[in-house]
Amino acid sequence: MALGARLELRQGQGLVITPQLQQAIKLLQLSNMELEAYVEGELERNPLLQRDERDNEPEAEAQPREVESYAADQIPETGASAEMDVSHDAEASPGERATGDGADTRETGGAVDWSKAGKGGGFEELDDFEQRLTRDKTLQEHLHDQLMVSGFTGPELAVASVLVDAVDEGGYLRGDLAETAERLGCDLTFVEDVLRILQRFEPVGVFARDVRECLMIQLKDRDRCDPAMMALLDNLDLLAKRDMSALRRACGVDDEDLKDMIAELRALTPRPGAAFGGEPATPVAPDVFVREGLGGLWHVELNSDTLPRLLVDQRYHARVSAAARSDQEKTFVADCVASANWLVKSLDQRAKTILKVASEIVRQQDGFLAFGVEHLRPLNLKTVADAIGMHESTVSRVTSNKYIATPRGMFEMKFFFTSAIQSTEGGEAHSAESVRHRIRQLIDAERSETEVHSDDRIVEILKETGVDIARRTVAKYREAMRIPSSVERRRMLKEAV
Repeated sequence: MALGARLELRQGQGLVITPQLQQAIKLLQLSNMELEAYVEGELERNPLLQRDERDNEPEAEAQPREVESYAADQIPETGASAEMDVSHDAEASPGERATGDGADTRETGGAVDWSKAGKGGGFEELDDFEQRLTRDKTLQEHLHDQLMVSGFTGPELAVASVLVDAVDEGGYLRGDLAETAERLGCDLTFVEDVLRILQRFEPVGVFARDVRECLMIQLKDRDRCDPAMMALLDNLDLLAKRDMSALRRACGVDDEDLKDMIAELRALTPRPGAAFGGEPATPVAPDVFVREGLGGLWHVELNSDTLPRLLVDQRYHARVSAAARSDQEKTFVADCVASANWLVKSLDQRAKTILKVASEIVRQQDGFLAFGVEHLRPLNLKTVADAIGMHESTVSRVTSNKYIATPRGMFEMKFFFTSAIQSTEGGEAHSAESVRHRIRQLIDAERSETEVHSDDRIVEILKETGVDIARRTVAKYREAMRIPSSVERRRMLKEAV
Protein backbone atom coordinates (compact mmCIF):
# COMPACT_ATOMS: atom_id res chain seq x y z
CA MET A 1 0.00 0.00 0.00
CA ALA A 2 1.54 3.30 -1.13
CA LEU A 3 1.57 6.37 1.07
CA GLY A 4 1.12 9.81 -0.43
CA ALA A 5 0.29 13.41 0.41
CA ARG A 6 -3.04 14.90 -0.48
CA LEU A 7 -5.08 18.06 0.15
CA GLU A 8 -8.31 17.84 2.14
CA LEU A 9 -10.83 20.60 2.93
CA ARG A 10 -12.81 20.45 6.17
CA GLN A 11 -15.40 22.83 7.57
CA GLY A 12 -15.96 23.31 11.28
CA GLN A 13 -17.00 25.77 13.95
CA GLY A 14 -14.93 27.02 16.85
CA LEU A 15 -14.82 29.83 19.39
CA VAL A 16 -12.05 32.32 18.74
CA ILE A 17 -11.34 34.82 21.52
CA THR A 18 -9.76 37.82 19.89
CA PRO A 19 -7.45 40.17 21.81
CA GLN A 20 -10.22 42.79 21.74
CA LEU A 21 -12.69 40.36 23.28
CA GLN A 22 -10.17 39.42 25.95
CA GLN A 23 -9.75 43.11 26.73
CA ALA A 24 -13.52 43.64 27.06
CA ILE A 25 -13.83 40.66 29.42
CA LYS A 26 -10.90 41.90 31.47
CA LEU A 27 -12.33 45.41 31.80
CA LEU A 28 -15.67 44.03 32.95
CA GLN A 29 -14.29 42.30 36.01
CA LEU A 30 -11.88 45.03 37.14
CA SER A 31 -12.73 47.12 40.19
CA ASN A 32 -12.90 50.89 39.71
CA MET A 33 -9.43 51.32 41.23
CA GLU A 34 -7.93 48.60 39.05
CA LEU A 35 -9.67 50.13 36.03
CA GLU A 36 -8.17 53.54 36.76
CA ALA A 37 -4.68 52.01 36.88
CA TYR A 38 -5.31 50.15 33.63
CA VAL A 39 -6.52 53.30 31.88
CA GLU A 40 -3.48 55.24 33.08
CA GLY A 41 -1.27 52.62 31.48
CA GLU A 42 -3.18 52.82 28.20
CA LEU A 43 -2.89 56.62 28.17
CA GLU A 44 0.87 56.29 28.45
CA ARG A 45 1.12 53.62 25.74
CA ASN A 46 -1.32 55.05 23.19
CA PRO A 47 -0.62 58.63 21.98
CA LEU A 48 -4.06 58.89 20.34
CA LEU A 49 -5.95 58.51 23.62
CA GLN A 50 -6.78 61.52 25.75
CA ARG A 51 -8.99 62.24 28.73
CA ASP A 52 -12.34 63.86 28.03
CA GLU A 53 -12.14 67.04 30.10
CA ARG A 54 -14.78 69.00 28.20
CA ASP A 55 -17.03 69.24 31.27
CA ASN A 56 -14.42 71.54 32.78
CA GLU A 57 -14.40 73.89 29.75
CA PRO A 58 -16.89 76.69 29.01
CA GLU A 59 -19.77 75.61 26.83
CA ALA A 60 -18.73 77.92 23.98
CA GLU A 61 -15.20 76.57 23.91
CA ALA A 62 -16.13 72.92 23.90
CA GLN A 63 -15.14 71.26 20.64
CA PRO A 64 -17.66 69.01 18.89
CA ARG A 65 -16.78 65.35 19.16
CA GLU A 66 -15.58 63.62 16.05
CA VAL A 67 -17.81 60.95 14.60
CA GLU A 68 -15.13 58.31 15.10
CA SER A 69 -14.67 59.15 18.78
CA TYR A 70 -16.57 57.25 21.45
CA ALA A 71 -16.96 58.76 24.92
CA ALA A 72 -16.32 56.22 27.64
CA ASP A 73 -18.83 58.05 29.82
CA GLN A 74 -21.87 59.11 27.78
CA ILE A 75 -23.91 60.01 30.83
CA PRO A 76 -25.76 63.15 31.97
CA GLU A 77 -24.36 65.25 34.79
CA THR A 78 -26.65 63.65 37.33
CA GLY A 79 -25.06 60.23 36.68
CA ALA A 80 -25.73 57.36 34.35
CA SER A 81 -29.20 55.89 34.45
CA ALA A 82 -31.00 52.99 32.83
CA GLU A 83 -34.47 52.74 31.36
CA MET A 84 -36.63 49.76 32.17
CA ASP A 85 -38.20 49.74 28.69
CA VAL A 86 -34.89 49.06 26.95
CA SER A 87 -35.07 45.81 25.00
CA HIS A 88 -32.90 43.07 26.45
CA ASP A 89 -31.82 42.13 22.95
CA ALA A 90 -30.51 45.63 22.33
CA GLU A 91 -27.82 45.18 24.95
CA ALA A 92 -25.55 42.18 25.05
CA SER A 93 -22.57 41.42 27.19
CA PRO A 94 -19.13 42.58 26.02
CA GLY A 95 -18.47 39.05 24.85
CA GLU A 96 -21.65 39.02 22.78
CA ARG A 97 -20.98 42.49 21.31
CA ALA A 98 -17.36 41.82 20.36
CA THR A 99 -18.11 41.74 16.64
CA GLY A 100 -20.77 44.51 16.64
CA ASP A 101 -20.61 47.57 14.45
CA GLY A 102 -20.65 50.04 17.32
CA ALA A 103 -22.04 50.84 20.73
CA ASP A 104 -25.57 52.16 20.94
CA THR A 105 -25.52 55.10 23.33
CA ARG A 106 -29.26 55.72 23.58
CA GLU A 107 -29.84 53.41 26.51
CA THR A 108 -28.58 55.75 29.21
CA GLY A 109 -31.27 58.34 28.98
CA GLY A 110 -33.47 58.11 32.07
CA ALA A 111 -33.78 56.84 35.61
CA VAL A 112 -34.69 53.47 37.02
CA ASP A 113 -37.57 53.81 39.45
CA TRP A 114 -39.62 51.08 41.07
CA SER A 115 -42.52 51.35 43.44
CA LYS A 116 -41.71 49.86 46.80
CA ALA A 117 -44.05 48.27 49.27
CA GLY A 118 -43.17 50.44 52.25
CA LYS A 119 -41.18 53.39 53.46
CA GLY A 120 -37.45 52.85 53.73
CA GLY A 121 -34.84 54.82 55.60
CA GLY A 122 -33.65 58.16 54.30
CA PHE A 123 -30.47 58.32 52.22
CA GLU A 124 -27.85 60.45 53.86
CA GLU A 125 -25.91 62.98 51.83
CA LEU A 126 -22.69 61.50 50.48
CA ASP A 127 -20.75 64.76 50.08
CA ASP A 128 -18.21 63.66 52.65
CA PHE A 129 -18.52 59.96 51.80
CA GLU A 130 -15.02 59.56 50.41
CA GLN A 131 -13.46 61.69 53.14
CA ARG A 132 -14.76 59.29 55.79
CA LEU A 133 -13.05 56.40 54.03
CA THR A 134 -9.64 57.87 53.35
CA ARG A 135 -8.03 56.58 56.54
CA ASP A 136 -8.08 53.48 58.69
CA LYS A 137 -10.82 53.35 61.28
CA THR A 138 -9.48 53.81 64.79
CA LEU A 139 -10.23 51.37 67.59
CA GLN A 140 -12.47 53.94 69.27
CA GLU A 141 -14.51 54.40 66.10
CA HIS A 142 -14.76 50.65 65.64
CA LEU A 143 -16.03 50.17 69.19
CA HIS A 144 -18.49 53.07 68.89
CA ASP A 145 -19.87 51.57 65.68
CA GLN A 146 -20.55 48.30 67.50
CA LEU A 147 -22.01 50.20 70.42
CA MET A 148 -24.61 51.83 68.18
CA VAL A 149 -25.97 48.42 67.14
CA SER A 150 -25.52 46.63 70.46
CA GLY A 151 -29.04 47.23 71.77
CA PHE A 152 -27.94 49.29 74.79
CA THR A 153 -30.48 51.87 75.91
CA GLY A 154 -30.75 54.50 78.64
CA PRO A 155 -28.31 54.12 81.54
CA GLU A 156 -26.63 51.07 79.96
CA LEU A 157 -25.74 53.08 76.87
CA ALA A 158 -24.36 55.93 78.99
CA VAL A 159 -22.13 53.58 81.00
CA ALA A 160 -21.02 51.72 77.87
CA SER A 161 -20.06 54.99 76.16
CA VAL A 162 -17.88 55.99 79.11
CA LEU A 163 -16.17 52.58 79.14
CA VAL A 164 -15.52 52.73 75.39
CA ASP A 165 -13.82 56.10 75.82
CA ALA A 166 -11.63 54.60 78.55
CA VAL A 167 -10.10 51.97 76.22
CA ASP A 168 -6.49 52.65 75.18
CA GLU A 169 -4.93 52.01 71.78
CA GLY A 170 -4.01 48.45 72.76
CA GLY A 171 -7.61 47.57 73.61
CA TYR A 172 -7.26 47.60 77.41
CA LEU A 173 -9.71 49.30 79.76
CA ARG A 174 -7.70 51.81 81.78
CA GLY A 175 -10.53 53.38 83.76
CA ASP A 176 -11.31 52.23 87.29
CA LEU A 177 -14.77 50.64 87.51
CA ALA A 178 -15.44 51.78 91.07
CA GLU A 179 -14.51 55.37 90.21
CA THR A 180 -16.65 55.19 87.06
CA ALA A 181 -19.63 53.88 89.03
CA GLU A 182 -19.26 56.64 91.60
CA ARG A 183 -18.90 59.33 88.93
CA LEU A 184 -21.98 58.12 87.08
CA GLY A 185 -24.00 57.59 90.25
CA CYS A 186 -24.76 53.89 89.72
CA ASP A 187 -23.92 50.57 91.36
CA LEU A 188 -20.59 48.87 90.69
CA THR A 189 -22.38 45.65 89.78
CA PHE A 190 -24.32 47.53 87.08
CA VAL A 191 -21.07 48.77 85.52
CA GLU A 192 -19.58 45.27 85.70
CA ASP A 193 -22.64 43.82 83.92
CA VAL A 194 -22.23 46.32 81.10
CA LEU A 195 -18.52 45.52 80.90
CA ARG A 196 -19.18 41.80 80.49
CA ILE A 197 -21.31 42.54 77.44
CA LEU A 198 -18.72 44.94 76.02
CA GLN A 199 -16.08 42.21 76.32
CA ARG A 200 -17.91 40.34 73.56
CA PHE A 201 -17.10 43.11 71.10
CA GLU A 202 -14.61 42.74 68.26
CA PRO A 203 -11.67 42.42 68.20
CA VAL A 204 -11.80 39.59 70.71
CA GLY A 205 -9.97 40.56 73.88
CA VAL A 206 -10.90 44.24 74.10
CA PHE A 207 -12.06 45.82 77.40
CA ALA A 208 -9.72 43.58 79.38
CA ARG A 209 -8.16 45.14 82.47
CA ASP A 210 -4.91 43.17 82.32
CA VAL A 211 -3.10 40.64 80.14
CA ARG A 212 -4.56 37.67 82.01
CA GLU A 213 -8.13 38.82 81.41
CA CYS A 214 -7.35 39.64 77.76
CA LEU A 215 -6.04 36.13 77.12
CA MET A 216 -8.93 34.60 79.07
CA ILE A 217 -11.50 36.40 76.90
CA GLN A 218 -9.85 35.08 73.76
CA LEU A 219 -9.70 31.54 75.16
CA LYS A 220 -13.39 31.68 76.06
CA ASP A 221 -14.16 32.81 72.54
CA ARG A 222 -12.38 29.68 71.28
CA ASP A 223 -14.09 27.52 73.92
CA ARG A 224 -10.67 26.56 75.35
CA CYS A 225 -10.86 28.05 78.82
CA ASP A 226 -10.70 24.80 80.80
CA PRO A 227 -9.41 24.48 84.42
CA ALA A 228 -5.87 23.60 83.31
CA MET A 229 -5.71 26.66 81.07
CA MET A 230 -7.10 28.86 83.84
CA ALA A 231 -4.36 27.57 86.12
CA LEU A 232 -1.81 28.52 83.48
CA LEU A 233 -3.28 32.03 83.27
CA ASP A 234 -3.11 32.32 87.07
CA ASN A 235 0.61 31.52 86.94
CA LEU A 236 1.88 33.68 84.11
CA ASP A 237 4.73 34.77 86.38
CA LEU A 238 6.01 31.19 86.42
CA LEU A 239 5.77 31.09 82.63
CA ALA A 240 7.83 34.29 82.43
CA LYS A 241 10.47 32.64 84.65
CA ARG A 242 10.30 29.47 82.49
CA ASP A 243 9.70 27.40 85.62
CA MET A 244 8.16 24.44 83.78
CA SER A 245 8.20 22.04 86.70
CA ALA A 246 6.23 24.46 88.86
CA LEU A 247 3.81 25.06 85.97
CA ARG A 248 3.23 21.32 85.54
CA ARG A 249 2.36 20.98 89.21
CA ALA A 250 0.10 24.07 89.16
CA CYS A 251 -1.78 22.95 86.04
CA GLY A 252 -1.79 19.22 86.81
CA VAL A 253 -0.65 18.25 83.29
CA ASP A 254 2.31 16.42 81.76
CA ASP A 255 5.09 17.88 79.62
CA GLU A 256 3.33 17.33 76.29
CA ASP A 257 0.07 18.92 77.42
CA LEU A 258 1.91 21.87 78.92
CA LYS A 259 3.80 22.42 75.69
CA ASP A 260 0.53 22.44 73.73
CA MET A 261 -1.07 24.86 76.20
CA ILE A 262 1.86 27.27 75.98
CA ALA A 263 1.78 27.12 72.17
CA GLU A 264 -1.94 27.87 72.23
CA LEU A 265 -1.35 30.78 74.59
CA ARG A 266 1.35 32.23 72.32
CA ALA A 267 -1.06 32.14 69.38
CA LEU A 268 -3.27 34.70 71.14
CA THR A 269 -3.03 38.47 70.79
CA PRO A 270 -1.91 40.38 73.90
CA ARG A 271 -2.78 43.72 72.24
CA PRO A 272 -6.04 43.22 70.30
CA GLY A 273 -6.39 46.90 69.46
CA ALA A 274 -2.98 47.23 67.82
CA ALA A 275 -4.38 46.41 64.38
CA PHE A 276 -6.39 49.65 64.18
CA GLY A 277 -5.29 53.09 63.07
CA GLY A 278 -2.06 53.65 61.15
CA GLU A 279 -1.50 54.73 57.55
CA PRO A 280 -4.36 56.16 55.49
CA ALA A 281 -6.44 53.48 53.80
CA THR A 282 -7.42 53.45 50.16
CA PRO A 283 -11.10 54.41 49.95
CA VAL A 284 -13.61 51.96 48.51
CA ALA A 285 -15.76 54.07 46.21
CA PRO A 286 -19.17 52.69 45.22
CA ASP A 287 -19.74 51.92 41.55
CA VAL A 288 -23.49 52.49 41.83
CA PHE A 289 -25.68 54.74 43.97
CA VAL A 290 -29.20 53.73 45.00
CA ARG A 291 -31.23 56.68 46.23
CA GLU A 292 -34.79 57.11 47.38
CA GLY A 293 -36.57 59.31 44.88
CA LEU A 294 -39.86 61.14 44.89
CA GLY A 295 -42.99 59.10 45.46
CA GLY A 296 -41.20 56.30 47.31
CA LEU A 297 -39.26 55.08 44.26
CA TRP A 298 -35.69 53.84 43.97
CA HIS A 299 -33.34 55.77 41.71
CA VAL A 300 -30.30 53.85 40.43
CA GLU A 301 -27.32 55.68 38.94
CA LEU A 302 -23.68 55.06 38.22
CA ASN A 303 -21.01 56.87 40.16
CA SER A 304 -19.62 59.03 37.36
CA ASP A 305 -16.49 59.79 39.43
CA THR A 306 -15.30 56.20 38.98
CA LEU A 307 -15.89 56.10 35.20
CA PRO A 308 -12.85 56.94 33.04
CA ARG A 309 -13.70 59.51 30.37
CA LEU A 310 -11.63 58.96 27.20
CA LEU A 311 -11.69 60.19 23.62
CA VAL A 312 -9.69 59.51 20.50
CA ASP A 313 -7.70 62.61 19.49
CA GLN A 314 -8.82 62.84 15.86
CA ARG A 315 -6.79 65.96 15.10
CA TYR A 316 -3.56 64.37 16.25
CA HIS A 317 -4.51 61.20 14.37
CA ALA A 318 -4.90 63.18 11.15
CA ARG A 319 -1.50 64.81 11.64
CA VAL A 320 0.44 61.61 12.36
CA SER A 321 -1.37 59.75 9.60
CA ALA A 322 -0.33 62.37 7.06
CA ALA A 323 3.26 62.31 8.32
CA ALA A 324 3.58 58.50 8.23
CA ARG A 325 5.77 57.36 5.37
CA SER A 326 6.91 53.78 5.92
CA ASP A 327 4.66 50.76 6.19
CA GLN A 328 5.79 50.27 9.80
CA GLU A 329 4.71 53.79 10.74
CA LYS A 330 1.34 53.40 9.02
CA THR A 331 0.75 50.07 10.75
CA PHE A 332 1.60 51.59 14.14
CA VAL A 333 -0.84 54.48 13.65
CA ALA A 334 -3.59 52.12 12.46
CA ASP A 335 -3.09 49.84 15.47
CA CYS A 336 -3.20 52.81 17.86
CA VAL A 337 -6.45 54.20 16.49
CA ALA A 338 -8.09 50.75 16.43
CA SER A 339 -7.01 50.04 19.99
CA ALA A 340 -8.18 53.47 21.19
CA ASN A 341 -11.59 53.17 19.55
CA TRP A 342 -12.08 49.69 20.94
CA LEU A 343 -11.08 50.78 24.45
CA VAL A 344 -13.53 53.67 24.66
CA LYS A 345 -16.33 51.49 23.27
CA SER A 346 -15.46 48.75 25.79
CA LEU A 347 -15.52 51.25 28.66
CA ASP A 348 -18.90 52.52 27.54
CA GLN A 349 -20.23 48.97 27.29
CA ARG A 350 -18.80 48.16 30.72
CA ALA A 351 -20.61 51.11 32.31
CA LYS A 352 -23.97 50.21 30.75
CA THR A 353 -23.59 46.54 31.68
CA ILE A 354 -22.84 47.37 35.33
CA LEU A 355 -25.86 49.67 35.44
CA LYS A 356 -28.17 47.07 33.92
CA VAL A 357 -27.07 44.36 36.39
CA ALA A 358 -27.28 46.72 39.38
CA SER A 359 -30.74 47.87 38.32
CA GLU A 360 -32.01 44.30 38.21
CA ILE A 361 -30.47 43.57 41.63
CA VAL A 362 -32.28 46.59 43.09
CA ARG A 363 -35.53 45.45 41.50
CA GLN A 364 -35.14 41.96 42.92
CA GLN A 365 -34.09 43.16 46.40
CA ASP A 366 -36.60 45.99 46.81
CA GLY A 367 -37.84 44.44 50.06
CA PHE A 368 -34.36 44.58 51.61
CA LEU A 369 -33.99 48.28 50.80
CA ALA A 370 -37.45 49.04 52.18
CA PHE A 371 -37.61 46.82 55.28
CA GLY A 372 -34.17 45.40 56.05
CA VAL A 373 -32.23 42.17 55.99
CA GLU A 374 -35.19 39.99 57.00
CA HIS A 375 -36.69 40.71 53.59
CA LEU A 376 -33.58 39.84 51.59
CA ARG A 377 -34.76 37.50 48.84
CA PRO A 378 -32.90 34.41 47.63
CA LEU A 379 -31.13 35.35 44.42
CA ASN A 380 -28.68 33.67 42.07
CA LEU A 381 -26.75 34.67 38.97
CA LYS A 382 -29.08 32.82 36.62
CA THR A 383 -32.13 34.77 37.78
CA VAL A 384 -30.47 38.10 37.06
CA ALA A 385 -28.93 36.86 33.82
CA ASP A 386 -32.27 35.61 32.49
CA ALA A 387 -34.03 38.85 33.45
CA ILE A 388 -31.61 41.10 31.57
CA GLY A 389 -30.75 38.77 28.69
CA MET A 390 -27.11 38.14 29.51
CA HIS A 391 -24.97 35.13 30.30
CA GLU A 392 -24.34 34.07 33.89
CA SER A 393 -20.58 34.49 33.45
CA THR A 394 -21.13 38.12 32.44
CA VAL A 395 -23.20 38.79 35.56
CA SER A 396 -20.55 37.07 37.67
CA ARG A 397 -17.82 39.32 36.26
CA VAL A 398 -19.93 42.44 36.74
CA THR A 399 -20.63 41.70 40.40
CA SER A 400 -16.99 40.94 41.20
CA ASN A 401 -15.34 43.75 43.20
CA LYS A 402 -18.22 46.15 42.53
CA TYR A 403 -20.04 48.04 45.30
CA ILE A 404 -23.49 49.57 45.68
CA ALA A 405 -24.17 52.46 48.07
CA THR A 406 -27.73 52.15 49.41
CA PRO A 407 -29.72 53.85 52.19
CA ARG A 408 -28.81 50.84 54.35
CA GLY A 409 -25.08 51.09 53.73
CA MET A 410 -22.57 50.09 51.10
CA PHE A 411 -22.51 46.47 50.00
CA GLU A 412 -20.58 44.42 47.50
CA MET A 413 -22.89 43.31 44.70
CA LYS A 414 -22.31 39.67 45.59
CA PHE A 415 -23.90 40.38 48.99
CA PHE A 416 -27.32 40.32 47.35
CA PHE A 417 -26.83 36.81 45.96
CA THR A 418 -27.85 34.42 48.74
CA SER A 419 -28.91 30.80 48.80
CA ALA A 420 -32.53 29.83 49.35
CA ILE A 421 -34.06 28.03 52.33
CA GLN A 422 -37.42 26.47 51.60
CA SER A 423 -40.57 27.43 53.44
CA THR A 424 -42.39 24.83 55.54
CA GLU A 425 -45.69 25.85 53.96
CA GLY A 426 -44.45 25.61 50.39
CA GLY A 427 -44.48 29.39 49.96
CA GLU A 428 -41.69 31.72 48.92
CA ALA A 429 -38.19 30.62 49.87
CA HIS A 430 -36.19 32.53 52.47
CA SER A 431 -32.76 34.06 51.99
CA ALA A 432 -29.97 32.43 53.98
CA GLU A 433 -28.82 35.88 55.09
CA SER A 434 -32.27 36.72 56.48
CA VAL A 435 -32.36 33.38 58.33
CA ARG A 436 -28.96 34.11 59.89
CA HIS A 437 -30.33 37.48 60.96
CA ARG A 438 -33.33 35.80 62.63
CA ILE A 439 -31.05 33.38 64.47
CA ARG A 440 -28.98 36.27 65.79
CA GLN A 441 -32.13 38.11 66.90
CA LEU A 442 -33.34 35.07 68.83
CA ILE A 443 -30.00 34.69 70.60
CA ASP A 444 -29.62 38.41 71.31
CA ALA A 445 -33.02 38.37 73.01
CA GLU A 446 -31.77 35.88 75.64
CA ARG A 447 -31.57 37.66 78.98
CA SER A 448 -31.31 34.80 81.48
CA GLU A 449 -30.05 31.21 81.49
CA THR A 450 -33.64 29.93 81.40
CA GLU A 451 -34.26 31.79 78.13
CA VAL A 452 -31.29 30.28 76.27
CA HIS A 453 -32.38 28.48 73.10
CA SER A 454 -30.69 25.30 72.00
CA ASP A 455 -30.12 24.69 68.30
CA ASP A 456 -33.07 22.28 68.28
CA ARG A 457 -35.31 24.90 69.87
CA ILE A 458 -34.21 27.49 67.29
CA VAL A 459 -35.17 25.03 64.55
CA GLU A 460 -38.63 24.69 66.10
CA ILE A 461 -39.09 28.47 66.37
CA LEU A 462 -38.03 29.00 62.78
CA LYS A 463 -40.36 26.28 61.54
CA GLU A 464 -43.23 28.02 63.35
CA THR A 465 -42.46 31.10 61.23
CA GLY A 466 -42.35 29.08 58.02
CA VAL A 467 -38.61 28.42 57.70
CA ASP A 468 -37.69 24.79 57.07
CA ILE A 469 -34.10 24.37 58.28
CA ALA A 470 -32.01 21.52 59.71
CA ARG A 471 -30.35 21.65 63.12
CA ARG A 472 -26.87 21.24 61.61
CA THR A 473 -27.56 24.26 59.39
CA VAL A 474 -28.47 26.34 62.45
CA ALA A 475 -25.25 25.20 64.12
CA LYS A 476 -23.25 26.10 61.00
CA TYR A 477 -24.78 29.58 60.81
CA ARG A 478 -24.28 30.14 64.54
CA GLU A 479 -20.61 29.16 64.37
CA ALA A 480 -20.07 31.34 61.30
CA MET A 481 -21.40 34.31 63.31
CA ARG A 482 -19.04 33.35 66.17
CA ILE A 483 -21.91 32.79 68.57
CA PRO A 484 -21.16 30.32 71.41
CA SER A 485 -23.17 27.16 71.94
CA SER A 486 -26.23 27.15 74.18
CA VAL A 487 -24.21 25.54 77.00
CA GLU A 488 -21.60 28.28 76.84
CA ARG A 489 -24.21 31.06 76.60
CA ARG A 490 -26.09 29.63 79.58
CA ARG A 491 -22.87 29.59 81.62
CA MET A 492 -22.01 33.15 80.60
CA LEU A 493 -25.46 34.42 81.59
CA LYS A 494 -25.22 32.58 84.90
CA GLU A 495 -21.87 34.26 85.63
CA ALA A 496 -23.36 37.63 84.76
CA VAL A 497 -26.01 37.34 87.47
